[in-house]
Amino acid sequence: MREGDRIAILSPSGIVKPQNVYGAVDVLQDLGWEPYVCEHALNRHGTYAGTADERYADLEKAILDPSTRAIMCSRGGYGAVHLMERLNKLPLRDNAKWIIGFSDISAIHALMSAHGIKSIHGHMTSHLNSSRGKDDDSLALFDILRGEHVGYDFPSHRYNRTGSASGKLLGGNLAVIAGLIGTPFNVVEPDTILFLEDVSEPVYKIERIMYQLRLSGVLGRLAGLVVGRFTEYSPDVDNASMEAMIRDMVSPYSYPVAFNAPIGHVSHNIPLTVSGDAVLNVGADLVTLDQ
Repeated sequence: MREGDRIAILSPSGIVKPQNVYGAVDVLQDLGWEPYVCEHALNRHGTYAGTADERYADLEKAILDPSTRAIMCSRGGYGAVHLMERLNKLPLRDNAKWIIGFSDISAIHALMSAHGIKSIHGHMTSHLNSSRGKDDDSLALFDILRGEHVGYDFPSHRYNRTGSASGKLLGGNLAVIAGLIGTPFNVVEPDTILFLEDVSEPVYKIERIMYQLRLSGVLGRLAGLVVGRFTEYSPDVDNASMEAMIRDMVSPYSYPVAFNAPIGHVSHNIPLTVSGDAVLNVGADLVTLDQ
């Protein structure tokens, strides 16, 4: 992206607070871009930011508009899956552009991946509004938008399995992407580096999804696994922690695994290029992830 490029802000899923949207507008304007708020972005329909038709209309218009170079989703929630069938019929590759978001927006990342288009798993309007775009994650997001190389390092975890892997980086919110298995938008593929995160899911539900991946054969055929943050859950009598359960689920395999990556519903949520090539190095003391 270049100075003066337009960025659409829209709401494919849940209701958003207007102050977060307009705060993000200020941040993006200060960077030299031209953000605009889509017609239905601040609507309310039950728990959704407008009807499915309204939410789809904003996405369709932004995707087809040649002057719009990026789309920032205002927030996650639930609702993006309502739009998938119609979005899939659009000529997405004719004027491909960045789509930015995480959580429920993992469904839209999966859609873009199915069409061979990269997208950005990262912070949305609430974070830009609160951080004013000054934190490291926001700066990394802006670097990705400008086409610059981005890499990360973070401390090792006691459950890590050391090693190196390279491949396409795919993943997102585990509950969302698990719901797309068996559809044209499945992103849990062999020989890829898979990254996962989730919020408010009990351990047994995540274990059930992990068994689905194991029994399908794909869990054992990954190139590498990056386990982000699983937040707002409680350990149960069967599992000391979510991380311990995941460690046990992947113990039969040999690929590198990095736990406690700064990805997910946490303030430090590194932006990742979904469907981009990545190199993962899990060392004894440090993990590096280069995109």
